[in-house]
Amino acid sequence: MNAPDLTKRPPRSVRVRLGGFVILARMLDKGRAEIAGISGEYHYNCPLDKHFLDFVGVDPAALRIQLSEGRGDGEILGWISENAAHKRSDLEIEQWSSYHDRRGPSSVEQREWFQALHREIGMLREDISTWADLLDLDDFCSFGGKA
Repeated sequence: MNAPDLTKRPPRSVRVRLGGFVILARMLDKGRAEIAGISGEYHYNCPLDKHFLDFVGVDPAALRIQLSEGRGDGEILGWISENAAHKRSDLEIEQWSSYHDRRGPSSVEQREWFQALHREIGMLREDISTWADLLDLDDFCSFGGKA
């Protein structure tokens, strides 16, 4: 299996699209790294991953089995298309992905956590307003970048 070493670099950005889906490429990186024991601080099937898994209706354990068999991104995408409980149109995928590109914290608890992390890693960055922005900045700073 070709797993990224997430102790040395972050997974792909949440914004990277695979089959039109945001989140998916990042989730696959984390799953492969976790199986290989090189996931560092990253976790497969985290709350962000659950947004994707719920949208398509795929069991994370079943998907993990596919990853452990060494399947590539295209093979995994085909498996998801065949096994998803919720068959989504291209328009639904685009709308869902676009929403997640722009999604920010939606509850007081989420806003407090978001703002605390934002202050910690990039207080002066006024361009950080979405979860995708924050994750990209956190990944960058976690591996030596300066906000």
